[in-house]
Amino acid sequence: MNNYTPWSVDEIAKYVAQDIQEGMYVNLGIGQPTKVADFLPDDKDIFLHSENGVLGMGPEPTAGEEDGDLINAGKQYITLLKGGSYFHHGDSFTMIRGGHIDLCVLGAFEVAENGDIANWFLGRPKDIPAVGGAMDLAVG
Repeated sequence: MNNYTPWSVDEIAKYVAQDIQEGMYVNLGIGQPTKVADFLPDDKDIFLHSENGVLGMGPEPTAGEEDGDLINAGKQYITLLKGGSYFHHGDSFTMIRGGHIDLCVLGAFEVAENGDIANWFLGRPKDIPAVGGAMDLAVG
């Protein structure tokens, strides 16, 4: 019997956040990767990106302060930091494909020995399986 205890979502997010350096442009994928934002230090300039066309995401809004025009790719409400912007998702993918994002944090069902990932389904009721931006983010 092994003594392995799996990490919690928060433990994984905290560990990932420690590797993000000052000045990086970072895409946080849908689902668990968004938790990384909760563990980023306040004293570093880190620019959070979402492939639906947002750069400069801030913390989750407080209850009652949600803005239906400000959501991330996972359809979660977000805020914008001073200087943040939103734009067409085509421009967002141009940023990704053009190598203008320093780091992306993706979730995956499985990761093969060679690094191939399987992450195309969120498992939410009524959702259809969809690859979304993962292919572009993994390559870009």
